Amino acid sequence: MRPTSLVLVTALALGAACSSGARPDDPAANSTTMTSTQTANQPAAKAAKVYLTTPSGERAVEVEVVATPPKIERGLMYRQHMDADAGMLFLMGHEQVWTFWMHNTLIPLDMIFITKELTVAGVVDRAEPQTDILRKVNAPSTYVLEVNGGYCASHGVIAGARVRFENVPGL
Repeated sequence: MRPTSLVLVTALALGAACSSGARPDDPAANSTTMTSTQTANQPAAKAAKVYLTTPSGERAVEVEVVATPPKIERGLMYRQHMDADAGMLFLMGHEQVWTFWMHNTLIPLDMIFITKELTVAGVVDRAEPQTDILRKVNAPSTYVLEVNGGYCASHGVIAGARVRFENVPGL
């Protein structure tokens, strides 16, 4: 990797804020599922889901998927609400130890870091909103799933849990 690419990747990793491409004045800013570019004549796309193995079985989370640097950086910023079984899946593009912050993020979140082998590398519980504290787990991940704060404790999602994706574009 060229040094300028490394600087860009490092900047993106540090700037990976819990956020989405919506501006605060955008009506879609309160949306919790992926917005499609469908027309009235196109069939609806199947919802993207992440399944987490828990002590009581699999739990499904309907996700908005973000994969471009601007959408990854924006993440869940400015969102005021997210449904109980909804989340945002970040496709980071490669495996490394990722850091996230909660700058302009209004709701507490759990961050679930997922390896390329589709297991939970670790969880950051109940990240405090509107802070610039960097949050990470000390293990590499390729994907990060953000859900409402307290979700992991309520459902028993822990490091080592199996994960599977359904209808996730780009995978």
